Amino acid sequence: MNDVQRLSRGPRAYASFIGIGLLAGILSGLFGVGGGTLIVPLLVLVLHFDQRLAAGTSLAAIVPTAMIGVISYAVHGSVAWVPALILAASAVLGAQLGTKAIQRVSQSALRWGFVAFLVVVIVSLFLVIPDRGSAFVISWLSAAGLGALGFGTGVLAGLIGVGGGVIVVPVLMLLFGFSDLEAKGTSLLMMIPTAVSGTVGNVRHRNVDLVAAALIGVAACTTTALGAWLATIVDPFAANILFAAYLVVIAVQMTVKAVRGRAAGAEGRR
Repeated sequence: MNDVQRLSRGPRAYASFIGIGLLAGILSGLFGVGGGTLIVPLLVLVLHFDQRLAAGTSLAAIVPTAMIGVISYAVHGSVAWVPALILAASAVLGAQLGTKAIQRVSQSALRWGFVAFLVVVIVSLFLVIPDRGSAFVISWLSAAGLGALGFGTGVLAGLIGVGGGVIVVPVLMLLFGFSDLEAKGTSLLMMIPTAVSGTVGNVRHRNVDLVAAALIGVAACTTTALGAWLATIVDPFAANILFAAYLVVIAVQMTVKAVRGRAAGAEGRR
C-alpha cells in the first residue's frame, strides 16, 4: 500500500476530508460551482494525492453535492430545467472530444487563454449586474447557443480539467440574461450527469478514492444548502464581487500551472 493510501485511512485524513467537504459545500451552494477548484488542490497539497486521483475523487464528490445544491435552488424556483439538460448533454459530448484531443493541444496555450477569458469575465462582473426578476425564455436560437456553451465547456473540462460552473455561471448571466440565482441553480443541475459520466470512467480506471469521495461529498451536502441560502440574501452586485474574487483565485491557480508548465517545457528542451 502506498503513502497516499496509508494516509487516506488515518484519523488526520478523515478529518481533512470532512473539513474539505464542508468548505466545498459552501462554495458550491454560494457560487453554483462543483467545488473542484478547492477540493483538488487541497487533496494534492494537504494529503499528497496524485493530481489525477485528486481530480477523479473530486468529481465523484461533486455528484451528491450538486444534487443538494439543485434542490436548494429549486425550492426558490431558481433552476432552468430545460436549459440545464441542453447544457449537460452537450457538455458530455464536448468532454469526450476534449479528453481525446488532450495530447494534441498545447496545455500552456490553453491555460493562458483560459486566464484571459477569466480576466474578461471578472471585469464584466463589475459592469453587468444581473436582474433577479428576469426570466429566461428559451428559443431555437438560445437553445443553439446553450448547446454551444455546453459543448465548449465540456471540451475545456476534458482538456484542462476546469469545472463547468466557472464558465457556465458567468456566461449565463452576461450573455443569456439569467439572474445570478438561476444561473447557479442551472449550473449545478448541468454538473450532475457530467460528473456521473466522468466518475463511471474514473471508477473503471481506478482513478478515484471512493472513501475520500464519500466523506467529502457527505460533508459538503451538510453545508451546500447554507451556501445556497447565503446566495439568496446577498445583494446581486455583492454576489458578483464575491464571484469575481473566487475567479481571481482560479485565475491565479491556472497562471501558476501555466508558468510551471512553460518552465518544465523549457527545462526539457535543454
